[in-house]
Amino acid sequence: MLKTEKDILYIDKPWGYERIWALTDKYVAKYIFIESGHKLSRQYHEKKDETIYVLAGPLCLELGPDDDHDEVVTIGLVVGEAFHVKPGVVHRFCAPEEYNVELIEVSTSELSDVVRLEDDYNRVPDFKA
Repeated sequence: MLKTEKDILYIDKPWGYERIWALTDKYVAKYIFIESGHKLSRQYHEKKDETIYVLAGPLCLELGPDDDHDEVVTIGLVVGEAFHVKPGVVHRFCAPEEYNVELIEVSTSELSDVVRLEDDYNRVPDFKA
C-alpha cells in the first residue's frame, strides 16, 4: 500500500521527532531526527529488538551501565554505520552540540516497551513512597 507524507505518522518529541513509516504486528520502521545538543532517555527494552542506521550525524551512542558495561561507554557512529541494540541493553542516543542527527530504526513491534532510567525532559516515573 502506498503511503504519502500525510499518511506517515509524525510524533513530536522534546528532543526532535519521529516518523513511523512502517508499522506491522511483526516490525516497525522509524525515521528519527535528534536536534543538536539533545538526547533521548537512557533506557532499555525488555522485548524490543532494534537496529539503527545513521543517515546524518555523527551519533553519540551511550551504552550501559548494565550487565555488559559497569560504566557508561560512548561510541561514535558516523553516516552509513549501523548498530544492533538487543533487549536488555541500556542505551541512549545523543546528538552533539554542533550536529543534528538523523537515523533509521527498524525494530520489533513493541513500541511501548521502554524502561526509562534517566531523562532530560522529566519523563522518568517518580517511584517515591
